[in-house]
Amino acid sequence: MSSTILSATGSSTSTASASATCTSAIPDKNGHVDPSACNAIYEYYPSFGAAILFSGLLLAAVIMHIFQAAKFKKLKNFCWVIIMGTIWEMASFVLRAISTRKQQDQNLHTYSFLLVTLAPILVNAFDYMLLGRMVHCFLPSQKVFHVPARRFSVYFVWFDVLSFLVQLVGALVLSNSDASAKTTQLGIHIYMGGMGLQLFFIMIFTSLAVAFHREMRQMDKSGVVLGQGWTKMVYALYFSLAMIAIRIIYRLAEYGPGVSLSNPLPSHEAFFYCLDALPIFLAIAIMNLIHPGHVLVGPNSDFPKVSRAQKKAAKAEKKAEKKAEKKARKAGANLLDPRG
Repeated sequence: MSSTILSATGSSTSTASASATCTSAIPDKNGHVDPSACNAIYEYYPSFGAAILFSGLLLAAVIMHIFQAAKFKKLKNFCWVIIMGTIWEMASFVLRAISTRKQQDQNLHTYSFLLVTLAPILVNAFDYMLLGRMVHCFLPSQKVFHVPARRFSVYFVWFDVLSFLVQLVGALVLSNSDASAKTTQLGIHIYMGGMGLQLFFIMIFTSLAVAFHREMRQMDKSGVVLGQGWTKMVYALYFSLAMIAIRIIYRLAEYGPGVSLSNPLPSHEAFFYCLDALPIFLAIAIMNLIHPGHVLVGPNSDFPKVSRAQKKAAKAEKKAEKKAEKKARKAGANLLDPRG
């Protein structure tokens, strides 16, 4: 919802900046009032049809993802992430469709805004988890830039969680229609900071994906059998990341200049659907079209499950190795000591 940040804060901003001229208007049958009115929630007349269309598209995508997760059971450990992200995105548009008929209901608008703001982060997390499993499945070293596949996958998921939390804080501040202009501006800065973090992590992650792609091509040229469909999967990953990046850049461009009713981005619904809703739907749908289950096959298709006892044993072994290294260094120091 590109317009929702401004929409959620438009009333308080207008009131704070122009309290002398800000007046409440009588809503029409759907609750709509002119954006300049104090009781305005939307900065345009939202389309019921567009919200229903995307609700239907996302419903089809989530049904397909659930079916595919059931079919490729070995990958269900991470397929749930994109399923949950799609459900959140779909729920946002269902609430938005209802909100177009009840435009004075702040709660509908707020919940829709929060869901559409946070859902893409789960889609992004799926991409992070996917590359980690591709590295584990295809590369003999199971590493990129000397970082083990499982480890960098975990790192980037935690980076995603960090950007999620920052954006959540910003979104919660912005969803408060009674906030002052100063608080609203703070919420925008926090939200944009979270978006900037997400984009930064995507750029670093893309460099890992490119390194993986390059190594796979070298192996392919040398005649190593790599399995079927890995090239399509890599390009699907690039596409998904690009769609998420487009959405982030749009958000940053939308609110970077500051909150203003003269800004065309938040005050025209078409921008939201073309640069936010559509890219995220395509990022989800590409994983229906080219599903990891067709590519990640064999014993290394997913990370091995490690039991608690195995984790404990590995930790004890690592501790023993460090202790032995420390003892060896101490023994070496004693040999070099002329007094020894």
